[in-house]
Amino acid sequence: MNNLYPIYTLQNECVDCYKCVRECSMKAIKIENGHASVIPERCIACGHCVTICPSHAKQIRNDITKARAVLTAKEQVYVSLAPSWAGFFDCDEKTIITALKKLGFSGISETAIGAQEVSIAVKKILEKRENKVHISSACPAIVDYVRIYMPEFAHCITPVASPALTHAKFLKKTYGENIGVIFIGPCIAKKNESDHNPELIDVSLTFKELMEWFAQENIDLNTIEIEENSVFVPEKAYEGAYYPIEGGMNKTLRLSGCAKDIQLVSVSSVNTFRASLENMDLNKIDRPIFVEALACDGGCANGPAKISAKAGVLTMSDILRHIKLRDTVPSEPDVVVEKVYEERPIKRPKHTVEEIMAAMASIGKHSIEDELNCGGCGYDTCRQLAEALLNGDAEPSMCVSYMRKLAIRKASAMLRCMPSAIVMTDANLNIIEANEAFVKMFASDLYEIFKSRPEGLSGSALDRIIPFANLFTHTLKTGKDIHKERYPVDGKLYDITIFGIEPNKIAGAVITDVTKSEMKREQIAKKAHEVIAKNVATVQNIACLLGEHMVDTELLLSQIAEGYEETAPEEKE
Repeated sequence: MNNLYPIYTLQNECVDCYKCVRECSMKAIKIENGHASVIPERCIACGHCVTICPSHAKQIRNDITKARAVLTAKEQVYVSLAPSWAGFFDCDEKTIITALKKLGFSGISETAIGAQEVSIAVKKILEKRENKVHISSACPAIVDYVRIYMPEFAHCITPVASPALTHAKFLKKTYGENIGVIFIGPCIAKKNESDHNPELIDVSLTFKELMEWFAQENIDLNTIEIEENSVFVPEKAYEGAYYPIEGGMNKTLRLSGCAKDIQLVSVSSVNTFRASLENMDLNKIDRPIFVEALACDGGCANGPAKISAKAGVLTMSDILRHIKLRDTVPSEPDVVVEKVYEERPIKRPKHTVEEIMAAMASIGKHSIEDELNCGGCGYDTCRQLAEALLNGDAEPSMCVSYMRKLAIRKASAMLRCMPSAIVMTDANLNIIEANEAFVKMFASDLYEIFKSRPEGLSGSALDRIIPFANLFTHTLKTGKDIHKERYPVDGKLYDITIFGIEPNKIAGAVITDVTKSEMKREQIAKKAHEVIAKNVATVQNIACLLGEHMVDTELLLSQIAEGYEETAPEEKE
């Protein structure tokens, strides 16, 4: 499990709805054999696909086992607890600290301490005014998004590590380089961050995993006995606890004494962030701007691994309620983790016009009129789907309109080639669909009209074409199927099966002309009777000569002949 990417798909639960493709801003989803899977090199682990998946097929990697292994392997292990805990756990800090220590941790510290260090370091960077635009490095999902999808802005990311990494460095400086550090918060992208920085953070857990771990150890936050020494170490955090709320980092920058002429802008959600930087020419910026960017709408307090359905306002209110400010903010950071964020753009193959047109043709798009751009496949346009097909990220079956047309063509071909008559009617006995055999069998005078109209006999009144339309009415009303054998109509015999398709709305029928086969049966029966008569006479003569009675022989031969005789039509319902 630990070798998996932080987000993966339960294939048996994936219902090929393509909602994750449609909702993913990065289109970091691949469809293969009807199932969706994450493309790691394109994914920023924002977790949006996890929260919107209707069948819960998108799952978060569970690292509880790995966390337990760290506790076993290292003498001292500390928790870096995200400040958003106060919005999700309905308990005070002594309770959450006691519960975490019962899991075996040496101490519990607030990630907000790292946030405070980052704010002080960023304030110093901004005041140097070396760049006109700076983007925060606090959110690992946003950092990856910039590096991959907006690489022209990668140099604008402030060259300091995130609060979580900075806090881990702070803990190692305080308690020793050999300690273990496990981050716990509402973020999935933090798993990527810890995977890429194992020298600082051993494991990242979500709040959901923490609750699962508590349950495994029978730890109940409502009944747990509080320990006296349940305090955050080495000290309580202050203004850094604003970070999980949109605009929180900017607030700490002001509290840290950031110059007022530096414009602080807050942006949350990937789509909003992308839109805020589109068409920006960095060479034309004439003022210092800092962008506090968070991938989750509303900030970390609305992270994808949150564990509460509490109203967002109350969540933020509970976070704010636990914040206490200090009298003065240091002018110099105690710990700084310098980090340069380089571009990591995806190299997508370039396709020729001919290749794209061929891919379009494979999904039935032969002209501009065919390009519906309905978005049903998850892509905004048919051409985007065509490129995804060429890249191996999509399948033709994702195009709903194409599959519908294909199904109709297959059904039409089957109807057209069937020797039996096929007809479907609505509740008003208006024909919905009829094949060529039906027209030839019951409406030969309308054959030319049938061939000339794309819709065939659709809309025609069934009771004006066949004399047994009442049978359809019976099936529509009762929902019961009807089977008629050798049903006589205008001197011919038909086998008729009428069945319901949609109760009280649509009925269909399969009708077979059995006239010729019945005539052959009559002829065989007639010949058999002639042969029987001759043979009976001969046998009787022989019997007279031999003195034997042939009643049994005559009965046997008669039974053979009667098997071919025409019997009265049988009705079955």
